[in-house]
Amino acid sequence: MARPRAFDEKQVLNAVRDQFWDAGYAATSLADLMRVSGLGKGSLYAAFGDKRQLFLRVLTSYTDELLGHLREALAEAPRALDALRTLLDAPIDDSTGAGPRRGCLMANSTCELGNADPDVLDHAHRTYEASTALIADCAARAQREGDLPAEADPIALARALLAAQQGLVFMSRTGLDTATLTATARSLAAQLLPDHTGG
Repeated sequence: MARPRAFDEKQVLNAVRDQFWDAGYAATSLADLMRVSGLGKGSLYAAFGDKRQLFLRVLTSYTDELLGHLREALAEAPRALDALRTLLDAPIDDSTGAGPRRGCLMANSTCELGNADPDVLDHAHRTYEASTALIADCAARAQREGDLPAEADPIALARALLAAQQGLVFMSRTGLDTATLTATARSLAAQLLPDHTGG
């Protein structure tokens, strides 16, 4: 009979995620993974597979959580337009606790591995498409609420907002000060989400 695992899988995955997030995939060694997880090589590989399999597992867990947070944030806002504007504040005032200078694990991983690993690139594409669909649904709600012009294309707006948000994330990683990031976010919001109601 197989012995039950004597570790918390979620805790291990979170520790491994933070290691990959801070150092990147290539710079993370097996020794690093063993150190942060508290597991030996045999236990680590038996539970999660090799380094690449473990990384893909972490990436999937991260993006599932990311999409869940996005879905909740967009759905819970009293008005859809406010939720859309909040998207541009996220890289500056990060409620996840990750810290804006850390960037997005999905974006970081795509930059590092997208050209070399088709699975990472495919995962990034699917994640951004799912994000676009959620944001577009919110934009359509803002149209129904009368806060966005009826003729606006929700998908096009969603892609523009996502591109703006990711741009802010990248700028934050360069060390740009918070005041400048905030001013830039407000400028983007004014251009992409103007208040056409006059309120």
